[in-house]
Amino acid sequence: MSQIQEFEKVLSSSDTSVAAFDEHGKSFVKRAQHFLHSTPAAVPLIVLVLSIIIFGIAIGGRFFSSYTLTLILQQIAIVGILGAAQTLVILTAGIDLSIGVIMVISAVIMGNCAITYGMPTILAVIVGLAAGAACGLLNGLLVAYMKLPPFIVTLGTWNIVMATNFIYSANETIRDADVDAQAPLLHLFAMSFRVGSAVLTAGVIATVVLVGVLWYVLNHTAWGRHVYAVGDDQEAAKLSGIQTKKVLITVYALAGLIAAFAAWVSIGRNGSISPSAAVTDYNLQAITATVIGGISLFGGRGSILGTLFGAMIVGVVSMGLNMMGADPQWKVLLTGVLIIGAVAVDQWIRKVSA
Repeated sequence: MSQIQEFEKVLSSSDTSVAAFDEHGKSFVKRAQHFLHSTPAAVPLIVLVLSIIIFGIAIGGRFFSSYTLTLILQQIAIVGILGAAQTLVILTAGIDLSIGVIMVISAVIMGNCAITYGMPTILAVIVGLAAGAACGLLNGLLVAYMKLPPFIVTLGTWNIVMATNFIYSANETIRDADVDAQAPLLHLFAMSFRVGSAVLTAGVIATVVLVGVLWYVLNHTAWGRHVYAVGDDQEAAKLSGIQTKKVLITVYALAGLIAAFAAWVSIGRNGSISPSAAVTDYNLQAITATVIGGISLFGGRGSILGTLFGAMIVGVVSMGLNMMGADPQWKVLLTGVLIIGAVAVDQWIRKVSA
């Protein structure tokens, strides 16, 4: 038994090198395509840097001032948070059209609980967060168990939540002065910090921290990998043992909770609490930031860091055009071009995995 068998002699002289992909014969374009496929946030980051350089050259030193750059961050904080919520849903190959109105009704509930009903402010905030999570949970249950298309479900809940918002609030605005006097904690995210000559608000810090936490969860936890797997191929994910329904429900519920958190940040940003903000295109802005940020609408691909970069791109373009005195419609036009370009790039990059 200890003697060397004939087949072992053959194996001992065989090639022991490890198989590897041949990159030498690939063109620069193919290598770039593979790099962008493996690094989804690279494209929006490149576009962001180019946008800053272009407007910096066109406008001059004023654009590079710490005041201008931090003002851009303050303006995109709310959209950045809503974009993070939308990213979670789109990664599962879904979409949530109700994100914006969930934020508004959560803010209205926080304000009424704290000021109209006299509840302790921290309890009012918790109630508002729970309301947002409940709206998201409803979306998740309908998508996961009723097997309804996410677009149809969230289009329906968008109308339901918006109508409920106006009926519940009687379309009455809660004034900034009343919030300051009775529930100053609701203005927590209006607090500002000076870092050198730059001024950052607590809302900006919260946005960056939230995106950082979600990036870690999506890339370094089992739940995060399950989210990508469900978006890439839900049936394959189910066959591999992933509880796809549970993943979908938690994603939509978490998206609702994040939208409610955006409500708290928006109160600090806007001062007053207005139910009529439900007609503002917050949801469209969040989807725009997500798509420009390189999140694939087909699900399963993208980085949440890209969403933050996407929101910053829109903020840079908007601020740059304003400082140049351009017609506001140019912002709309350029945003449309960026959206189409982002989807076209995504299709080109996806050919790598085809």
